[in-house]
Amino acid sequence: MALVNENYLKLPGSYLFAEIARRVSSFQKENPNAKIIRLGIGDVTRPLPPAVIENLHKAVDEMAHAETFRGYGPEQGYAFLIEKIIQFDYAPRGIKLDVDEVFVSDGSKSDTGNIQEIFGVDNVVAVTDPVYPVYVDTNVMAGRAGELTEQGKWSKIVYIPCTAENNFVPALPDQKVDLIYLCFPNNPTGMTITKEELKKWVDYAKANKAIILYDAAYEAYIQEADVPHSIYEVEGAKEVAIEFRSFSKNAGFTGTRCAFTVVPKEVVAYTSTGEVVQLNKLWNRRQTTKFNGVPYIIQKGAAAVYTEEGQKQIKALIDYYMTNAKIIREGLLSLGLQVFGGVNAPYIWLKTPNGLDSWAFFDKLLNEANIVGTPGVGFGPSGQGYFRLTAFGNKENTEEAVERFKTRLKL
Repeated sequence: MALVNENYLKLPGSYLFAEIARRVSSFQKENPNAKIIRLGIGDVTRPLPPAVIENLHKAVDEMAHAETFRGYGPEQGYAFLIEKIIQFDYAPRGIKLDVDEVFVSDGSKSDTGNIQEIFGVDNVVAVTDPVYPVYVDTNVMAGRAGELTEQGKWSKIVYIPCTAENNFVPALPDQKVDLIYLCFPNNPTGMTITKEELKKWVDYAKANKAIILYDAAYEAYIQEADVPHSIYEVEGAKEVAIEFRSFSKNAGFTGTRCAFTVVPKEVVAYTSTGEVVQLNKLWNRRQTTKFNGVPYIIQKGAAAVYTEEGQKQIKALIDYYMTNAKIIREGLLSLGLQVFGGVNAPYIWLKTPNGLDSWAFFDKLLNEANIVGTPGVGFGPSGQGYFRLTAFGNKENTEEAVERFKTRLKL
């Protein structure tokens, strides 16, 4: 008799986005002429940069000739891309990395979900709240989360609230934890953390032999000079942190799929008997066993990001989305709404007005202004009473959405 992994049965259904789709579909049937503007999507909408397209075409042509054809490549990624990543993303910030410390992958979602496989099931996991759902759900699947409580929390996971009351700066846990998920600039709140605050987490991890899993997928959107782009800007972080980066949001690779994870050779964990184990070796073993690598064609496209033209073009993409973010942020602030994010990230996180809960505001926004966003409670219990909007739409729809907030929404 084949038995299932019963941890999967503990997961609630894809409630958040399934429920959003259901409500929008129902509204559209009742209002077929309504023009719905979607500001809830976390996907980009602008095309790939021309430099990337050019490199993709060249790589496709190479695959048509025996002398330049590529089959299986290195599971860790081609050196031509890894060397550019180190040269452009880390060396200018004084961060030294070896080529075998960077692992190219098909997405940060995959890596942040898969990384937990190299850790024991008895580790205590801490997450900031609200949080990107993949961190929690993959630990539920692995059996680290316990049971789901009536408060919407998993009994064995340590939740660290990030709300307006603490300026969205997570406090150190009041109990010992082993694995810490941090995401800055944050999805969903769009908020950032200072180098000084980040150092507290590095110091905590060193003191408690914990590991920080640092999701920096949105670092390219940082506009302010005093916000760290990498956790490795903090002294000692290479001993305790694994960092995740992506080409999805800065270069439009959401459908093309390319990212990378940095696992320094200094970062270690322990066996149950106290033996020291390099996590770099474990991640390399995991990847070489379960992953055949990102296609050569895609990696050649990603390498174009680091050309002179590619750098200009991705900056233009980021500027486009951050202009949208500014339009949304300033428009909502002008209405007296409490608004966060949108300065160093493409996400705007707003406090729902008049004490409405997240879903009540979703319905109000859809029915009165025909705008779709994402209820904050879908990202965790501390997201209740908040709402996420994204800047990834086109500028025309963004401007129209803000106008609808001002003219249609009854606040």
